[in-house]
Amino acid sequence: MNSIRGNVAELKTAEELKTALAKMAVPGDLGKLLDDPEKLHRDITQALQKILEYEVFLRDSQSFLVMKNEDAHEKEVLAGLRSDLNAFQTLAEKFHEPRVTGPSDKLSQNPIIEPLRILITKMEKESTMLRDKIHNDLDHSINDSRRHYQISLWIIVPSSAFGLLLMAGLLHYFYGWIFYPIRDLEAGVGLLARGDFNHRIEVKSGDEMESLAQAFNEMTRRLRELYTDLARQVNERSRQLVRSERLASVGFLAAGVAHEINNPLAGIAFCSEALESRLKELTLLANKASGQENHPCIVDFARYLKLIQEEAFRCKNITEKLLDFSRTTEHKREAVSLPKLVQSVLDVTAHLQNSKGKKIEIKEEQHANAWINAEEIKSVILNLVVNGLDSMDDGGILTIVIREKDGQAEVAIKDTGIGMNQEVLENIFEPFFTQNRTGKGTGLGLTISHKIIQQHGGEIEASSEGMGRGSVFTIRLPLHPMISMKTNESMRRDGVPSGQPLLVSA
Repeated sequence: MNSIRGNVAELKTAEELKTALAKMAVPGDLGKLLDDPEKLHRDITQALQKILEYEVFLRDSQSFLVMKNEDAHEKEVLAGLRSDLNAFQTLAEKFHEPRVTGPSDKLSQNPIIEPLRILITKMEKESTMLRDKIHNDLDHSINDSRRHYQISLWIIVPSSAFGLLLMAGLLHYFYGWIFYPIRDLEAGVGLLARGDFNHRIEVKSGDEMESLAQAFNEMTRRLRELYTDLARQVNERSRQLVRSERLASVGFLAAGVAHEINNPLAGIAFCSEALESRLKELTLLANKASGQENHPCIVDFARYLKLIQEEAFRCKNITEKLLDFSRTTEHKREAVSLPKLVQSVLDVTAHLQNSKGKKIEIKEEQHANAWINAEEIKSVILNLVVNGLDSMDDGGILTIVIREKDGQAEVAIKDTGIGMNQEVLENIFEPFFTQNRTGKGTGLGLTISHKIIQQHGGEIEASSEGMGRGSVFTIRLPLHPMISMKTNESMRRDGVPSGQPLLVSA
């Protein structure tokens, strides 16, 4: 582009030079030109000035551009023009000098005229050639520029297209890197807001977005666990409320029924014992009369009488448990070593028939003292140990773990017995509900145990992984009397009167 501008400027200078030379370059007007020496001098001076400007232009151009052969040729042409103008001026001056022979009347007969015509023709030809050369240089520069433009266009257009494609790819990548994770996060949060806690946000961007998605997933997991735990607690509280209502009804019923049944049972037991003592006398008399010992009728009579006594005492035992269940009197409590208490229970169960061929282990993770009534808690642990032994076959293992956890003393009794399904777990503490394999249970042992633990301000819970996978009963008891005292105070605030059945709550 700079070359074209230089050529245009050079062409302008060359045109001005040609115009200046054209004023004296017409051969037919040579006589008129010679007749006005002053005008001729001005034209020659103007032409020399244009040649000087042209040379200055070329010199200035060389300070920015490398000198080319064409520039050297132009300088030679300008030097020739300058020389021709000077020669023309010299001849013109000679033409006007006075001559000895006198001036010729005819212009054509003057010997100076022909050299002047030759110089004018030469200068006209050189100026035209100089202008044409500049025209050619300008055309050449324009063609070069056009060719360079086309080449640049062929380079720029594909490069621009490639750049646009690259930019589109980068924008797509940027959109996928930034907006896709944000979209997934927004969708995940929306599902979370609608209560879908099982949805996981999958973002694999390897940056803060992935960390944020992981944080959301962790929050969702905790909320799911929290809601699951709350649902479990609600179900447990509902079952405990129903159980409490049943226990209250059973307690009121037991208080009246036990007293009403105890008296007839006592009469039946007394009469059966009296008949048993009289039976011995009748047996002696019958043996003498028949001359035969142990008459079949007497043996059957004695067996039936013994059966009446056993069933009467069994009913008496049930009524006593019902009376114990209806009582709310609290016994003295003190700090008791749970490992020693459990060991005393195991000393008793070691002599039971159902403990033969079975192994009992004690794991004392921490020495724990609980604020309890030793006899009541001993009966609870004994009941749980016996139930565990009954549920296992030979080779079974009963494990008792003692520890402190969350500010409470904890005793976990785990067996490898028949286990429990969900239905059994939901009703295990219900009155008269039993799954004892021996068929000897009354269904009140766990109910009474549950009540005792609740009166101590503790908790008892049953768990099992399923049928045939054993069971775990966990007892939690207070370490200090304050917990028990708070329980008693809360009971009094709730308006539970003394002597009335206890409304069991979790």
